[in-house]
Amino acid sequence: MSEMLKIDNIAVSYGSIEALHGVSMSVEEGAIVSLIGANGAGKSTLLKAIVGQVPLTRGSVTFASEEICKGKHSKGHSLPTHEIAKKGIALVPEGRHVFADMTVEENLDMGAFLVRDPAVISRKKEEMFDFFPILGTRRKQKTRSLSGGEQQMMAIARALMSSPRLLLLDEPGLGLAPLIVQDIFHKIRKINEDEKVTVFLVEQNANMALKNSTVGYVMENGSIVLSAPSSELLVNEKVKKAYLGT
Repeated sequence: MSEMLKIDNIAVSYGSIEALHGVSMSVEEGAIVSLIGANGAGKSTLLKAIVGQVPLTRGSVTFASEEICKGKHSKGHSLPTHEIAKKGIALVPEGRHVFADMTVEENLDMGAFLVRDPAVISRKKEEMFDFFPILGTRRKQKTRSLSGGEQQMMAIARALMSSPRLLLLDEPGLGLAPLIVQDIFHKIRKINEDEKVTVFLVEQNANMALKNSTVGYVMENGSIVLSAPSSELLVNEKVKKAYLGT
C-alpha cells in the first residue's frame, strides 16, 4: 500500500497554548487507522488541522503526494478547506453538525456541494439510501426528528456524497448506545472494504476503535506517544490499563 496521508512534525496553537506538539503520523491507502486518547488530548484539533480548519504553526500535511497544509513560517501556502475537500478528503465532525431544520435528502444535497452534475447527485443519494436503508425511509423527514444513531449515519452519508478518497471521522460512536455503535462501525468497515475509501477515525471508545482498524496511534497531551498495528495495541499493557479498562 502507498502512503495517502502524511503528517510531518505539525504544531497547532490556540493563542499562547500549543495544542499539538510535533505530531507525525501516516495513513496508508486502503487502511483504517485509528487515533485514541483521553478527552482533550488534541485528537479533534488534529483532524481540523488536516482539512485546514485550524492553521499550522509548523510542519506540513501531505495528501496523495501534494502538500495541502504548511506551517505559517514555511514557504508556500496552505490550501483553503474547500480546496482540500476537492482533493478528496471529507470530515465527519464530532457531534455530527447536521442541518436540523432540513430534511435528510436536503442534508445529503449539502454534502454534494462540490458535485456539478445533477444526475451524479441523484445517483449518489440513491446509493446512500441503499447503504443506509433507514435514511431512505426518512428521506423527507426533518433531521431533528432522527435518533442519534440515524443522525450519525446521515452525517457519514453526507460526507460520502462527494466520493472522497479519505474519510475522517471524529468520534463516530459519541453518545450512542452500544448496539448502535457496533452498527456504525460495521458500516465504516463496509465503506472501507466495498467502496475502497481510506478511513482515519478518532474515537474515545478505544476498544471499538482498535478492533475495527489496522493501525492505531495513541495521543496524550497533544503528542503521539505510541503507534503500532491495532492488534498489538489491544494487548499492550499500558494501553489496556489507560484506555481499555483492563
